[in-house]
Amino acid sequence: MPTITDHATATPDKPAFIMGSSGEMVTFAELDARANQVAQLLRASGVQTGEHIAMMLKNCREFFEVVFGCARAGVVFTPISTHLKQDETAYIINNCNARLFIASASLVDVAAEAAQHAPNLLRKFIIGGEAAGFEDWHAAVSELSTDTIADQSLGVPMLYSSGTTGKPKGIFRAPENTALDAPHPLKLAGMYFGFNDSTVYLSPAPLYHSAPLFYNTLNMTGGGTSVIMERFDPEQALALIERHQATHSQWVPSMFVRMLKLPEEARSKYDVSSMRCAIHAAAPCPIDIKHKMIEWWGPVIFEYYSSTEGVGFTIIDSEGWLAHPGSVGRPLTGVPKILDDDLNVLPPGEVGQIYFDEIARFEYFDEPGKTEEAFDTRGWGTVGDMGYLDEEGYLYLTDRKNFMIITGGVNVYPAEIEGLLVSHPQVADVAVFGIPNEEYGEEVKAVVQLLNHAEASDSLAFDLIQWSKERLSSVKAPKSIDFMEQLPRMDNGKLYKRHLMDAYK
Repeated sequence: MPTITDHATATPDKPAFIMGSSGEMVTFAELDARANQVAQLLRASGVQTGEHIAMMLKNCREFFEVVFGCARAGVVFTPISTHLKQDETAYIINNCNARLFIASASLVDVAAEAAQHAPNLLRKFIIGGEAAGFEDWHAAVSELSTDTIADQSLGVPMLYSSGTTGKPKGIFRAPENTALDAPHPLKLAGMYFGFNDSTVYLSPAPLYHSAPLFYNTLNMTGGGTSVIMERFDPEQALALIERHQATHSQWVPSMFVRMLKLPEEARSKYDVSSMRCAIHAAAPCPIDIKHKMIEWWGPVIFEYYSSTEGVGFTIIDSEGWLAHPGSVGRPLTGVPKILDDDLNVLPPGEVGQIYFDEIARFEYFDEPGKTEEAFDTRGWGTVGDMGYLDEEGYLYLTDRKNFMIITGGVNVYPAEIEGLLVSHPQVADVAVFGIPNEEYGEEVKAVVQLLNHAEASDSLAFDLIQWSKERLSSVKAPKSIDFMEQLPRMDNGKLYKRHLMDAYK
């Protein structure tokens, strides 16, 4: 594949990316020069090929300057969620053996406390402010040469699982080819989605998450321009599509929900006809929400199922989904298998744990036991999701194995109930999980975030339960509903359900 340097030579003044709110533009020439300075800083700091750094950054121009600097210095870089607390942040810094730590000034309270518990750091940098014990990033980088370092090689990300079901795990896949022009991990998907040097890609999600990171680097490496939202706002997203004539984008279902629940005058105000490929993943999308998005934007909605671990990759376009509603498609890479608890292959239509055959092996960094648990004796890999295949080989998700509710001996999958409740006109978001029940073992509990929290009441909870019973079997309908002003759903679309589950236990 081409490199950022190739584009800096061929089209130096073309925007590599544009920040959505500020409009700040970084050209390929500017990005290439700053990436060289970052690589120089890494070497000057004693960070060598194969070593690790950690970064805890809001969506900002510096994020990709660090990424592309590491990518040409052979350095493994770990973006850390900006929502983590001090303990988890320190755990990741130490677990990945980071030698440098770079943080946004707005996160300095957590960053400073975490860094105090990371004794192996060589240097600490702050972006956009000052903090005791931290060096100013811009001052340190700007004084360095823009020449390439002598020992360039491909650096790769090592992201951590979101921690929705336990302590975060570092997901590491060593590059097969360390040349800077090695194929991008998503090259095949990029070809399917039609990424090229004329792509304008709207990125509304936090960059520390795997999908925004990978799709933006894919786009810029291919010569396209990315539009980076500092934070997601449903109406601003529509405005940016119109303003920049965006051709591609990547979403999570909760963003679809928020855009669909805008007032009609706001939804119809913007021209989104430039959009050719709106990609979504990260969480199951309620069927009703997907139908409404296709009705609104046309057959440009594409869905895929994969994971940061890279365990398989399925894909489905709008036409395929309308013929197989609820499916996440057929495989682009890997061969999906549905297994029971004894690791036997189940027939079409039966729910089990999703494994993939014919995949490249990954590892959980410094966690050999957890790595082995992710594979069976045949080398088939899993990330713990549940689902089934139909007769035509289309994959359907039900939920994560950890979240399955067993009530009276019946398996209940929360995603189905969440998908129904979020379609209610007063509901903005919902979490469903099991709580103890003396008679049935577990019962279905729902915690609901309303569009207007002031409407929360016992009578509305009763109405929502009755509304659910009219649309679900009695075993699936929530037995009780609580209201929460803001559910612990991160900007990457992941719901930190374990925090709720622990509280209710």
